[in-house]
Amino acid sequence: MVDLFPWGDLNTQEQKEADVCVMGIPFDGAVSCGKGTSFAPEVMRNLSRYLPPTTEEGNIMEGFKVYDHGDVPIDLDWPRYYATVEEEALKLMESGAFCLFLGGDHSVTIPLHRAFGRYNKGKKIGVIHFDSHSDICDEYDGHKWSHACTEMRTVEDVISPADLALVGIRSWEAEEVVYLNEHPEVLLIKAVDIHKNGYEYVCNKLKEKYSDYDAVYFTLDIDVLDPAFAPGTGTPEAGGLTSRELIEITKFLLSELPITAMDVVEVSPPLDSENNITSWAALKIIYEVFGQLFAKK
Repeated sequence: MVDLFPWGDLNTQEQKEADVCVMGIPFDGAVSCGKGTSFAPEVMRNLSRYLPPTTEEGNIMEGFKVYDHGDVPIDLDWPRYYATVEEEALKLMESGAFCLFLGGDHSVTIPLHRAFGRYNKGKKIGVIHFDSHSDICDEYDGHKWSHACTEMRTVEDVISPADLALVGIRSWEAEEVVYLNEHPEVLLIKAVDIHKNGYEYVCNKLKEKYSDYDAVYFTLDIDVLDPAFAPGTGTPEAGGLTSRELIEITKFLLSELPITAMDVVEVSPPLDSENNITSWAALKIIYEVFGQLFAKK
């Protein structure tokens, strides 16, 4: 059945009923290569209408509810816009529901991390960053809010380097290599490590690091997937994860770690090869996140 609202039969119009709150940030003003991620929230919502309320293993998510807060309207004043994103995200987090944010390019995670830090003030918090890039440049294209600077802003403002994990990395700026060599406390799991050791290696390393944390934020850049599985992204990098690997790791993280918020970024529908394959991949991950949250109810 195709519902009139995003998220099909999971949709609720009442935020107080929600197990998950969704918010879109349709911004791609910080990309360095291919644009188009501003269209992702709308496209993913439209496609979600076709999805039944089930997981890949056939579990029916009966009674599980998703509230869609809509998008943060674009504002051409960049600092003011990110301040608005931060405040709107904080309000959703204060509802107590799991929060899912739809980008947009990866720079939108900067205000989302800030909101997460404010909401969890005084707690032990961490960030797990899945990406083909570490995004830990101090400045890129002349701006400190580039999508290549996401985690540098985070370790300045929200967490310490020891609270950060980078997963799936396979492309580097020279300054990022220098920074990570100087900060071995950052957990770095390269794409080649996953290839050599298997996805269970990632699961075990992340569980070992974050099992005693109070709250963890999961930021998922879709280009962590190999372009064969996610061609519709601005800076595709060969040699990435398969969809199967990402699904298995995501299910493990949501079931075993205190992940309370996440984003999915860098999906660019205009750059997709055909049939919205990248948006569909992102939605598959999202519905398996829902499935793990449903299992915890």
